[in-house]
Amino acid sequence: MPRASPLPLVRALPTFITLALGACATEGPGIDVPSPPDTRTEPLVETLHGVDVSDPYRWLEDQDAPETRAWIDQQNAYTDSVLRPLPGRDALESVAERVLQVDAIGLPTARGGRYFYSKRRADQDLSVVYVRDGLEAEDRVLIDPHPMSPGHTVSVSLADISQDGRLVAYAVRAGGVDEVSIRLRDVDTGEDLPDDFPAARYGQVNLTPDKTGFYYERYGDVTPRVMYHAIGTDAATDVQLFGDGYGLQHIPVTLLSDDGRWLLVHVIEGSSGPTEIHIKDLTADAPFVTVIQDGVSESWAEFAGDTLVITTNLDAPNKRVVVADPANPAADQWAEIIAERDDVVIQDARGLGGRLAVSFLQNVQPRVAIHELSGAHVRDIAFDTIGTVGGGAGRWTSDEAFFTFESYHRPNTIYRYDLATGDQTVWAHVEVPIETDRYTVTQTWFESTDGTRVPMFVTHRDDVVLDGTNPTLLTGYGGFNLSMTPAFSSLAAVWLENGGVFAEANLRGGGEFGETWHRDGMLERKQNVFDDFIAAAEHLIVEGYTSPEHLAIRGGSNGGLLVGTVSNQRPDLFAAVVCTYPLLDMVRYHQFLVASFWVPEYGSSEDPDQFAYIYNYSPYHNVDATVDYPATLYVTGDGDTRVAPLHGRKMTALMQATHGDTTPVLLRYHTDAGHSGGQPVSQQIEQMVDTVSFLLWQVGR
Repeated sequence: MPRASPLPLVRALPTFITLALGACATEGPGIDVPSPPDTRTEPLVETLHGVDVSDPYRWLEDQDAPETRAWIDQQNAYTDSVLRPLPGRDALESVAERVLQVDAIGLPTARGGRYFYSKRRADQDLSVVYVRDGLEAEDRVLIDPHPMSPGHTVSVSLADISQDGRLVAYAVRAGGVDEVSIRLRDVDTGEDLPDDFPAARYGQVNLTPDKTGFYYERYGDVTPRVMYHAIGTDAATDVQLFGDGYGLQHIPVTLLSDDGRWLLVHVIEGSSGPTEIHIKDLTADAPFVTVIQDGVSESWAEFAGDTLVITTNLDAPNKRVVVADPANPAADQWAEIIAERDDVVIQDARGLGGRLAVSFLQNVQPRVAIHELSGAHVRDIAFDTIGTVGGGAGRWTSDEAFFTFESYHRPNTIYRYDLATGDQTVWAHVEVPIETDRYTVTQTWFESTDGTRVPMFVTHRDDVVLDGTNPTLLTGYGGFNLSMTPAFSSLAAVWLENGGVFAEANLRGGGEFGETWHRDGMLERKQNVFDDFIAAAEHLIVEGYTSPEHLAIRGGSNGGLLVGTVSNQRPDLFAAVVCTYPLLDMVRYHQFLVASFWVPEYGSSEDPDQFAYIYNYSPYHNVDATVDYPATLYVTGDGDTRVAPLHGRKMTALMQATHGDTTPVLLRYHTDAGHSGGQPVSQQIEQMVDTVSFLLWQVGR
């Protein structure tokens, strides 16, 4: 397998970045910055629950209006005028190319003796779907997205593979939007079947064992439903099997048993709410049977042969594993095989090689343990450094499985694992121009405002001196039960090579310590997340990692809400903010795109009690014009069909009006990229240079 970027390039990296940092630092944040463009205001005040709420930039919500499009062009031109003259950008571009223009390979899926996976060569913009006709066979291109768009903004991903490895369903995504179209390809001929689905929000695709059809999900712009499509027929004639009575805020996720007999349907309330499970015997003319539907707990079911394996937080905030008979699956018939533990959080259990691969977190460090179906422990899959173990791709009937391991400074390595013996070998390894042995990843703990102990991963070069002058980038998320574990980041890699410190805080609202941790950072307790992040920044300063003038923060999506809020609440604590694809107008967020999914997490301003705490932290409504703010770079784009880009537009206009004459307030607005990625590497390099040059300009030595 070709490997890119030999290690000798490493020795050039620090020099390139030092040039960039040194050139910026001699000028410092005091570089003259032109005033931002004027944005007209349109006075608008609404009274909500007795409170007058001002929204002078609501006209920017109309994304397609000629005035909005002209404003976007003007903002991009202004951002270019500020960032492109910064010294050292050529050197940074060279570094970004060396870090990003490397081979990248995804987890393989074995079907019918073939291996399917995505791979992007170092000289390519996009990932290509490959197939190997055997473990040692040559790679063969199956689906290449590069010819699909002149600007390489259309990407593809596998949706499902038939059991015999002769038919694949794949998704085609344009410009990073969440909507995709579904297509089918004959693996032997390389030709697409006539079946073609228009772009929409589809979920899982489950091909039947005999390849006569597939089950799929639609949701988001329509009420959620599970459909069956007979291959070779018009999609307009597809049959709905499930979905009556649900609202737009519900998300269905389906799973088909290997023998094609049982169809599982999970229904999630919002993005992280209670989960119900229903099952149907497809060989009988019978309705779906409810496995669990209590409106409170979260459960997830997988098949292990003829057995249902369910990971649930029912009566177990840290989760437990139970088994059930698909023909008699109700919760009162479950048999517990792995009990809840106080010191770990179970994430999922998958049937592989006649056993269970159980993923769990122990102090936010991912682990995988192999268990018998009885629950008996067999062995652990562990590594000798802090990082993330993931994957678990395989089948119940095969001893072969694939796992991954990565950390902030270590790119993804894929291991082929034998469930029977425990032997593992490297299946694929990505090399980047970084001497990984020079880095240290540590876990540190600090106290939040209310005394809660919160962990944080801190990564830096071994020779970094903790004298309070290190450029430091702090990030976090804190929401939707998501656990932030050590994962490779090209931005972190560039930052670390320059001697910077990279920190990621495990804030409440995530899933790092179970459902209690999640609930302590949602709804009326959302302020805990912001307090945790502020405490993380203060800890980095007290421990000598950095100081406010050298500390930057970055967050995206819910993390964009995080950094937007804390820069209002503690603008004195940070020198720079990068806020990407963010939620910022929390009073109106639920009215756009799929934001109804998030009402269980945040609440809604339509509820008077929820409005009170939402309005109290909503970034757009709490900008303080009387104090100095950190320099801020907002990033969003038209292709974000998840978090409406109007948040970034409105917040940029407001911040420029209140602070644009005293500190840089910039917007990078992509017209062909969005929340779900899909950016070609060339655009990723441009974004990296913009981000790092901005950060080094503001927080470099």
